[in-house]
Amino acid sequence: MSKGLLFVVTAPSGAGKSSLIKALLQADSSLHVSVSYTTRAPRPGEQDGREYHFTNEAEFLAMRSRGEFLECAEVHGNRYGTAARVIADALAHGVDLLLEIDWQGANQVRTLHPDCVRIFILPPSLEELERRLRARAQDSEESIRRRMANAAEELSHAKEFDYAIINKDFETASADLQAVIRASRLSLPVQLVRNPQLFQD
Repeated sequence: MSKGLLFVVTAPSGAGKSSLIKALLQADSSLHVSVSYTTRAPRPGEQDGREYHFTNEAEFLAMRSRGEFLECAEVHGNRYGTAARVIADALAHGVDLLLEIDWQGANQVRTLHPDCVRIFILPPSLEELERRLRARAQDSEESIRRRMANAAEELSHAKEFDYAIINKDFETASADLQAVIRASRLSLPVQLVRNPQLFQD
C-alpha cells in the first residue's frame, strides 16, 4: 500500500479557510481532514469530534508532556494540537490527509514530514479580512482586534509555503485549492510510488 499524502492548509482567521476546506471535502471523498485538539470553547453549531476535539488546559498540557502531538501551538490565546498517532496511522494506510493548522504548526509538520504540501490561503486585503470577521458575528470586539493584530504577522509567513491561494472570489479559490490537491497527486514522485508497474523498464 502506498503512503498517503499530507496536505497542510493555513490562513489568518476570517480568510475563508474552513469554508474552502468544507467545499474541498465535499468534492473529494478520498481526502480526509484531521480533527485537531483545542482548548477554546466551541462556537455555535460546532460538535466535539467534528470541528475539533475540545479539551481543557490541563488535559492538553498533559497530552503535550506525553509527546502525543505531532504539532501544537498557542493561537489567539488558545492551544491547538494534532495527534501524532492519528496522522501516522492514516498515512501508513495510504490515506491522503489534510491538516487545518496555523503557520507555527505548519513549520513543525514540515520538519517531521518534509514532503508535505503546504498551502496558504490569503484574503484579498486586510480591510476585507476585517469585514469578513465582523460579518460572521462569531467573535467579540476584543477577539476581532486581537485577530487583526496577528493577521499581518501571519500573512508574512505566506511566502514560506508551497502554494498561495488568494480568496477574492470563493468559487475561483475553491477551484484553485482542488487543483493543487489534484496536481500534487499527479507529481512524478507520487505516481512512481502509487503506480510502479506503469514505470517499469
